[in-house]
Amino acid sequence: MLAGGAAERVLDRFLRSRRDLSPEARRVAAEAIFGVGLWRRRLRHHAGADAPPLLLLAALLRDLAGREDAERLCALPAGALPPPLPPPADLAILHSMPDWLAAELERAAGVEAPLLAGALNLPGPVFLRANRARTSRDALRARLAAEGVATRPTRLAPDGLEVTSPRPNLLALPAFRDGLFEVQDEGSQLLGETVLARPGETVLDLCAGAGGKTLQLAAAVGPDGTVHAWDPDASRLARLRTRAARAGARVIVPTDGPSADLIVDRVLVDAPCSELGVLRRGPDQRFRIDPATFAPLPALQLAILERAAGHVRPGGRLVHATCTLRREENEEVARAFGALRPDFTPGDALPGLADDEGFLRLLPPRHGTDGFFAAAWTRRP
Repeated sequence: MLAGGAAERVLDRFLRSRRDLSPEARRVAAEAIFGVGLWRRRLRHHAGADAPPLLLLAALLRDLAGREDAERLCALPAGALPPPLPPPADLAILHSMPDWLAAELERAAGVEAPLLAGALNLPGPVFLRANRARTSRDALRARLAAEGVATRPTRLAPDGLEVTSPRPNLLALPAFRDGLFEVQDEGSQLLGETVLARPGETVLDLCAGAGGKTLQLAAAVGPDGTVHAWDPDASRLARLRTRAARAGARVIVPTDGPSADLIVDRVLVDAPCSELGVLRRGPDQRFRIDPATFAPLPALQLAILERAAGHVRPGGRLVHATCTLRREENEEVARAFGALRPDFTPGDALPGLADDEGFLRLLPPRHGTDGFFAAAWTRRP
């Protein structure tokens, strides 16, 4: 893991080799592995640049968790840890992230960068979206309570619930098997809302992935509407087909992408991006990202938007969405598209939440969601 492997794979290998561990011991192992994986840079500030993993774990317990008996808990001799140091002033070291990421957060959030960095270090809540085609949020909440899972309504997303029960096995619930809900961040649900899909309409989800927002759109257009979904990753489309069948959603998934003559009421482009807004979902991912891979993304996003524009009917709506914080992939792409296509009029991405330019910017410390962005246009008649 410290050499570049993913923390979840390290944990999986460890647990497979220790099947005798109790559930409590397995939880402790997971917290230790993910904790060291996430906080490695901060821990090296306290334990030393060349500290081995066990010493990093002791530093995690002493310097971040406040356990004075950290050395004993880690079976280390007294004095193995260097004397305690005050918290570092440097944002990157304090919040255990690469320098390039700290710089990105400062550009994205300005004076709120420390709050954003802190939020990305906290586990993201588990959110569900009620499948409007089969149930309501209130009915789903009652059903889940009967199945032993406590929830509360989300603050912003109209169909969302936040799970408050500790670590429930959601995918084993009868409510899930019956297609009553999907696991979907509240911010992702709000991106689906930006499409403003209405019953009976035809919608194209051009970068559908595994289909969370696709199914949301299918529920919004209802049985008289149609959703076309496409993604270049065939394995994601296979998962989408499975999920659509469970949800009872009408989704058309063409084998070679949407035809050039497909004209629809609304198009969602959930564009390929650097994914910096969802880092709290993979706490050690920040150390495995290569920022050099970001450079081609704005041009790719703009090309996809131009392709998507050809599918929008006059009077129809086009949405550009990402799960990143970088302005080069968000505002700058939106402005570039507006300059290229004056036949598209910008509007509010989501009424009530959009800023003065009409953009939707969701930040974990401000909205409690993952980090997302959206811009929207209407094609002139």
